[in-house]
Amino acid sequence: MLGNSFGRMFRVSACGESYGEAMGVIVDGVPAGIPLENKDIQVEMDRRRPGTSPLDSPRQETDRVEIFSGVRDGFTTGAPVGMIVRNVDRQEEHVEQYRQKKDICRPGHAEYTFRVKYGAYADWCGAGRASGRETVSRVAAGALAKKILATENIEVVGYVKEVAGIAMQPMTFEEIKKNLGKNDINCPDLKTAKEMIRRVLQIKDEGDTAGGIVELIARGVPPGLGEPVFDKLSADLAGGLMSIGAVKGVEIGDGFAAARMKGSEFNDIPFAGKDGRVHFKTNRSGGIDGGISNGEDIVLRIVVKPTSTISKPQTTVNLKTIKDVELGSITRRDPTICGRVVVVAEAMTALVLVDHLMLARGYDSVATVENPLRPERPWRKT
Repeated sequence: MLGNSFGRMFRVSACGESYGEAMGVIVDGVPAGIPLENKDIQVEMDRRRPGTSPLDSPRQETDRVEIFSGVRDGFTTGAPVGMIVRNVDRQEEHVEQYRQKKDICRPGHAEYTFRVKYGAYADWCGAGRASGRETVSRVAAGALAKKILATENIEVVGYVKEVAGIAMQPMTFEEIKKNLGKNDINCPDLKTAKEMIRRVLQIKDEGDTAGGIVELIARGVPPGLGEPVFDKLSADLAGGLMSIGAVKGVEIGDGFAAARMKGSEFNDIPFAGKDGRVHFKTNRSGGIDGGISNGEDIVLRIVVKPTSTISKPQTTVNLKTIKDVELGSITRRDPTICGRVVVVAEAMTALVLVDHLMLARGYDSVATVENPLRPERPWRKT
């Protein structure tokens, strides 16, 4: 299996399966001297942990993280940082449920594509590497990336914007931050959040699941990150977010609404700020122009599909006999994963930003030709 590593200078390599012994991650490119303890990572792990509300899977995982390399006396050493999270809720009854249905293609899951690619040896228990459980590794690495970004006064904030067709009202960044973590759905609009929760629980009682939209804001990102052709910051952000299993679409700035605008409506008009830098009157481009950050907030939205496992019977195919069969629900599930995917999306955004920050500084440090038209290099630390 290929493709379990992400990033170039800040590189993450992940492993582990849904019902395996543990989830693991190695983060290469971590600077030396960063204060780091288990509790720094655990804060983010607890935000993702299942079984904490009626909106989550009832799977009872403790998700306790252990840093086993790259740290000495509470500081990173410059060596790869290794982290492990043990899977503790692996009851035999659930394994047996999967074993009995291992040849049945679950609609919305990856059984068919994994069987085509890896044959009968593909892990059939809890979707294996295709399970949302693999995001444990992403969140652990993302927590480390956030600590690095914090030293640059860059923060990444995510929240649920819409669930089951119910959308929050517009709010300022400060209002959003103030209300984060105050409900189980991770929506900062507290009134609308109650409606979202009621609707999701109603859908749960119907034996079904709900999808939605998660919005992300990265504030404090300096202008100049990203390369203008294949390595656009926007392309890498989209790629990182689309690599999350449940994500089916990415929008940057006004996104698809641009298709219904004129150029005069969509263009962000620049102006000279009192701080001596260029700013923009609007942010329809989502903080990225030409694949390069422009200093405004980076605004992203992802479409999160409804959880694939539902309680309603569905017709499908037995992959061993290639016969049509009917499949009911066989195991635990989240009625919606929107609330829990927020921290995963933040993690992927943070990983991309750290990688691009390092790329920009690395390129700048070895450049031999000074460009007189580019006197300001905002990504360079002073």
